[in-house]
Amino acid sequence: MKPRVPAVFSALTFACLFPSWLEAEPPVLPGIGAAMQGLVGKQEIAGAVTMVVTKDRVLHLECTGFADLAAQRLMTPDTLFWIASMSKPVTGVAVLMLQEQGKLDVSDPVAKYLPEFAGLKTPTGRAAHLTITQILTHTSGLGEASGPAATEAKTLADLVPIWLAAPMQDEPGARWKYCQSGINAAARIVELVSGQSFDAFLEQHLFGPLGMKDTTFYPSEVQRARLVTAYAKHPDTGVLEPVPPRQGYEGTRNRPPQGNGGLFSTPRDYARFCQMLLHGGTWEGHRFLGPETLKFLITPQTGDLPTGFFQAQGLGANYGWGIGTCILRRPHEGVAAMLSPGTFGHGGAWGTQAWMDPVQGVAYLLMIQRSNLPNSDGSEVRRAFQEAAARALAKP
Repeated sequence: MKPRVPAVFSALTFACLFPSWLEAEPPVLPGIGAAMQGLVGKQEIAGAVTMVVTKDRVLHLECTGFADLAAQRLMTPDTLFWIASMSKPVTGVAVLMLQEQGKLDVSDPVAKYLPEFAGLKTPTGRAAHLTITQILTHTSGLGEASGPAATEAKTLADLVPIWLAAPMQDEPGARWKYCQSGINAAARIVELVSGQSFDAFLEQHLFGPLGMKDTTFYPSEVQRARLVTAYAKHPDTGVLEPVPPRQGYEGTRNRPPQGNGGLFSTPRDYARFCQMLLHGGTWEGHRFLGPETLKFLITPQTGDLPTGFFQAQGLGANYGWGIGTCILRRPHEGVAAMLSPGTFGHGGAWGTQAWMDPVQGVAYLLMIQRSNLPNSDGSEVRRAFQEAAARALAKP
């Protein structure tokens, strides 16, 4: 059913809807633009790009506000964002693509591919015996890379001894604790198994075939001209102020292609990744994951452990973790009230969000760049977007 289009847009939203005279008017769901404009007016965000897609259609694409306030540069569908931890599901897909090729198994010990891990000890002094599944589900207990050596690393291989030098935080499988080093270790395994750098593997086997021309660890100068400015809300004045790139994630060639959060992308690019997953692992005749592998990707592998970023609200049991992917077990009030059980996806540190609801057959994509949100996954911006989208989708 074709969504109804609002009769009137603000001038700010209207300008964003037409980045080029050569492009047709994108479809727009009513209410989303007004919700985002309200948050721009309150200086919660400088601007946003919102999308709602099915496996083969764009139901909604709308831009609100500015990519850069000082330059008065508008948001467009091709504005480039640091998507941070939205990189993690991409890393999970890459690992499972290699599993389908028979080159690894996620039940394998990490030490099979990274022999240095054979000597890793748990806090109680036992051999760790970490598996690939554990490092991709944040249940490994692995320590984090930190300090000058981590910031000077130029490759994923450079990070391996730094991870191992950090004391383990937990016994493997004992609890869920968000762990960046585990995801990057999985990216390093992709390199070793494929014989390619992680960025080259993704470009050849995922981004290229999907037509994700603007998704990269290393934006070109042309792409950087479309890079959004990140803002933080001043705690006293409430005014949005620009902030520099997150240290270690500047997108320069002297940094590793970090699978935990190094990717930059555009709304239209990441929507293709979501559509491929909604389409059962295929896109335009190209199979990336088979049905059983896709099911495994989005099935919780963390047992009864409480997981995720709502544990302080007592909602840890509402979530589970798949392979690099968060999974909603049971909806709850707020940002998950409109989602179905089994919805999966990931957010990014600076507010970007992508969630795929396989029951409703839609994906919700939110692209903003706000650095000091208390909880990106639980932000008012995400809630307002998804509520407006769900209301519009529910109307006949």
